[in-house]
Amino acid sequence: MRHHDIDQDMRNLAFDFFYWFSRFEFALKERRFLKNEVIGARADPSWDKFAKAHRAAYVVSPAAKALLAEKPRRQIVGDPEHDFENLTFSPNTAELDKVVAYAKAVRNNLFHGGKHGHDQWDAPARMRRLLKLTITVLAELAALGDFGGDYDRFY
Repeated sequence: MRHHDIDQDMRNLAFDFFYWFSRFEFALKERRFLKNEVIGARADPSWDKFAKAHRAAYVVSPAAKALLAEKPRRQIVGDPEHDFENLTFSPNTAELDKVVAYAKAVRNNLFHGGKHGHDQWDAPARMRRLLKLTITVLAELAALGDFGGDYDRFY
């Protein structure tokens, strides 16, 4: 999709997605879900620690089921062009871990992934579905983590 082909609705949706994704990662850091807790270390959010802490309480929502069904793919190195592959999970992978992996794949593909010539990411209708579903799932995960104002900025 070329810049001049992106309609205002898609621009707004992409902005909303990045806004809520960044708020979620901010909330992860504020709630001490960090990759490294050593004083002076970079404050990188740990989705894995969040998932581990909330697996038992997680209930898959309709939006999460739809995101799981959409199966966002990840970009891989190809020869000569990059390609996309399905994410694979072990049989005992918790649903929350899958939902988190797919939400991160949507973010990575939108921000870093290929936007040309691929049947998945050059399709505006699919992009809209993935963005809307992930925005909904992020709000649900923020509620699960009781992130409150750290997520929605209502203090």
